[in-house]
Amino acid sequence: MPENDPTDPLAELYGRLPDPRTGATGAAPRDGGDAGASTPDAPAPASRRAAREARRTQTGPTPAAPAADDTTAVPAARPSADTTPGPRPARDSPSATEPQRLDEPRLTPAPRGEDSRPAGPRRTPQPEPESSRDREPVLVGAGGAAVGATETPRPAASGSLEDLFSGRAHTDEVRGATRPPKRRRRVGGWIALTVVLVILGGLVGGGVVVWNTYGDRVREFLGTGEPTDYAEGMATGEARVTIASGDTGESVSPKLFEAGITKQSDSLYQYMVKNAVAFTFQPGVYELQQQMSSAAVLAALGDPANRLNLSVQLREGLTLEQSLDAMSEQLGMPRADFEAATADPSQYGVPASTLEGWIFPATYDFDEGVTATEIIQRMVQRTVQSLDQAGVPEADRERILIIASIIEREARNSDDFYKVSRVIENRLQPDNDETHGLLQMDSTAQYGVGEIGAGSSSSTENALTSDNPWNTYVHPGLPIGPISNPGDLAIDAAMHPVDGTWYYFTTVNLETGETVFSTTYADQLTAVQQFQDWCRANPDGGC
Repeated sequence: MPENDPTDPLAELYGRLPDPRTGATGAAPRDGGDAGASTPDAPAPASRRAAREARRTQTGPTPAAPAADDTTAVPAARPSADTTPGPRPARDSPSATEPQRLDEPRLTPAPRGEDSRPAGPRRTPQPEPESSRDREPVLVGAGGAAVGATETPRPAASGSLEDLFSGRAHTDEVRGATRPPKRRRRVGGWIALTVVLVILGGLVGGGVVVWNTYGDRVREFLGTGEPTDYAEGMATGEARVTIASGDTGESVSPKLFEAGITKQSDSLYQYMVKNAVAFTFQPGVYELQQQMSSAAVLAALGDPANRLNLSVQLREGLTLEQSLDAMSEQLGMPRADFEAATADPSQYGVPASTLEGWIFPATYDFDEGVTATEIIQRMVQRTVQSLDQAGVPEADRERILIIASIIEREARNSDDFYKVSRVIENRLQPDNDETHGLLQMDSTAQYGVGEIGAGSSSSTENALTSDNPWNTYVHPGLPIGPISNPGDLAIDAAMHPVDGTWYYFTTVNLETGETVFSTTYADQLTAVQQFQDWCRANPDGGC
């Protein structure tokens, strides 16, 4: 189509589009609608080239001169999306002849595409009065529409797609929207925290070890530790303690603590060391009080009035010979008197060649003028009383005393008494292929050669190979007689062994008495190795 064709629809449409730089429309519609910056009588461009020339003229350095009858500048008209030909009603904005009052609110034009004004012929914009030149200049919005200074500003776009499609934001705004910063992983912070916790844990652990090792010394140095002695004036009640020949402060201290006399097991010994006290302990049974101070204990032990001349105390596990020594020493009677009193066991109703095992361990008080025979008679009767309480038949008294005497020497803890009794019973079974009826008890082998009081838990080669009736490594079954004086617990354990399949037991820690019970010989060898390791680590532990 020729460019100068006045009926070119594209040229007409192109001319009606607003100039993005000035906001003025290129030409008025044919039906007399909005004409932008053109005068009402200005003709539309004949072609697209004419429209471009007209727009170039309007956007030059000097604005186009108004019509001859215009005396005021015409503001740039807001482009309208309504392209329907025909007249339109006048806008609500102030007309040229009726300027808007300052106290009247100015209405904001409806967005494009949502014009709710009634259809009708458009009115050509009229020139504004002269006073309107002093108004603020017209601004061009982001979408190219002119916005007056007094119009309500468009809300700031949030930069979302919803704002873009609703017309509240430009594509550049959405494209340039700032993204929220990514949250960085605080790996370094966690590492630092872990290091701090490890350091603190090490300090705390080291402090606990140091305090457990030197806490008592620190408290003693600062004077804030718990006192190791009872205070003066706290003594009450009665208590007895037996002092044996050769006892020292170190050996007497545990006896005092067990009797409830001192506060700790080493109270007396620590007191003597700290105060450089030299004291000679005299054998005998002493009557003291409970909760005494160490100074009061030494004073009482040095007073002959507190010594009970006719009292004797025997502990569990002593042999007959050891018991006679204790009685002679504590009662102050010749040992020969007690040897003569025990020479014939039958006078006490004992069906055995010796009173080994029949001298019951306990504390005895006697009246003045008591004889050695009366003393032995009372001790044997106490043994019969314990056997009857355990339900031992009279015919089995000697056999139960033999088993009980072995339990008394072998078991380290009270809980092990009944387990050791079960091991003895299992080994004595005639169909036992594990040990072939051999008890193999070190205590019996040591008793047969006089080594039971040697202070060692291990047997010598001589004890293990000696052909005597007490060596259970050589002779099957029980030994010929008891090997010590058992107490109530050992006698009851001999009568009531617990259930179990054990054939072996070994004490692996002589300090704590920990004992391992085994069913197979392989497990027994493992326990023996554990005991040997403990002995190497504790050369003075009594192995």
